[in-house]
Amino acid sequence: MKRIFSPGGHRLALVALAGAVVLAGSALAFSEKSQGEAPLAPPLDERPVNREPGSHASFAPIVKRVAPGVVKIFTTTRVQRTAYTGPGPDMDDFFRHFFGDLQPGRKSRRQFDTPRQEGVGSGVIATKDGYILTNNHVVDGADEVKVALQDGREFTAKVIGRDPKTDVAVVKIDAKDLPAVAMADSDQVEVGDVVLAIGNPFGIGQTVTTGIVSATGRGGTVGLDYEDFIQTDAAINPGNSGGALVDAEGRLVGINTAILSRSGGNQGIGFAIPSDLARDVMASLIRDGHVTRGYLGVMIQDLTPSLAREFSLKDAKGVLVADVTDNSPADQAGLKDGDVILEFNGKQVTDSRHLKLEVARAHPGQTVPVKILRHGNAKNLEVHIQPQPDSERLARNDTPDQKDNGTLNGVTVADLDRGARQQFNVPPHVHGVVVTVVEPDSPSAEAGLQPGDVIQEINRKSVTTAEEAVQLTERPADKTTLLRVWRGGGSRYVVVDETSKAG
Repeated sequence: MKRIFSPGGHRLALVALAGAVVLAGSALAFSEKSQGEAPLAPPLDERPVNREPGSHASFAPIVKRVAPGVVKIFTTTRVQRTAYTGPGPDMDDFFRHFFGDLQPGRKSRRQFDTPRQEGVGSGVIATKDGYILTNNHVVDGADEVKVALQDGREFTAKVIGRDPKTDVAVVKIDAKDLPAVAMADSDQVEVGDVVLAIGNPFGIGQTVTTGIVSATGRGGTVGLDYEDFIQTDAAINPGNSGGALVDAEGRLVGINTAILSRSGGNQGIGFAIPSDLARDVMASLIRDGHVTRGYLGVMIQDLTPSLAREFSLKDAKGVLVADVTDNSPADQAGLKDGDVILEFNGKQVTDSRHLKLEVARAHPGQTVPVKILRHGNAKNLEVHIQPQPDSERLARNDTPDQKDNGTLNGVTVADLDRGARQQFNVPPHVHGVVVTVVEPDSPSAEAGLQPGDVIQEINRKSVTTAEEAVQLTERPADKTTLLRVWRGGGSRYVVVDETSKAG
């Protein structure tokens, strides 16, 4: 059913919103000078891994060299005592019998002990003077952390810092000349590389398993804010968390952190935090005890083929800027909505998650080059990364698993007057027409349009009244419409392709 437009209520369509990301946060932060490597980070072994054809007869020499640098971590949560206070002197003696206290003026107390909570995980010695990398979830909430070395020595460790957003933690033991594990550049890891996983599965003792790198750049698997996992089929089980994933040269390429399993045990899909990311977090935690994050100040979304066509792009490489926060680093650098970010800090941008991670690796205070495409023309900008404001939201990715299709049927819109702003909680600076009704069985509902969405632009033309929306959608040149929609604090672009609905 089609509905005729009128100023009081109108129909419009919206496809599924292709993932908007607020890059309010994004950078693992460092206060060190930009021209030098973080002084607290372990050095990198940048030699390329040997990828010559052939097989290893044995990994024993590598294991002998690396295994002493992988430790067992015990955590203990102290007994918590809950006190119950009995009756006071004014309680009737009949009831006082039930509390075992008949002496006037006394209160009885009963102590209840909760069981000791103990955990076990793994860690990797990162420096000879006792800094150890592990997972945040291994030491989170622990009252006591102990580290057992392969040579039998045991130390009480101090938690230097934790970063729940990457699941990285750093602990320190008071020891010298420890067998630190060399670190490789995890950006150089390739699918098919042989890797070894070393840790303490189920607390049975140090175990080594082997496999290959199954994938790189995995995200959206565990629910962390910053995910760029190395996936491996090397067996990883509970207790391996915080252990080492090393390459065929025995160099650390990842910190084992999670598995994908229906049974709770290894099923050939394990994930490790890349050593480059863990190394950066470690340097910040050692220096500051926390990770300061940078701020870019844009909402972005992944480019779909239909969005690429609307913006006259040859392919869907890069990410689309849907909104720019006022006075943010992006705004000050000259970024505008509708720009396509192609490169950030010299690296090609493939999607919103990868851009978020690259911003995460920029240092607040650092000026980085950004290559964009604007109206079909390439342009180079420079962005001065700033620390994330405390009030900013965490970056998020709302990319739905829906296709770009839809129609202009089944949606009622209205002028964005004072009543509509109050009803749908639309701030004063947002202008457009508000969606008031979406028919449940309409393609627009299937596409994800919701009451309260504000349509700001139709085919790159601003919309401030319902009547303008009428004029821009009554006789379209084709059945593909580009919308700019505000929702939940930010804007994003949406392509409505109703070609299949024509006629």
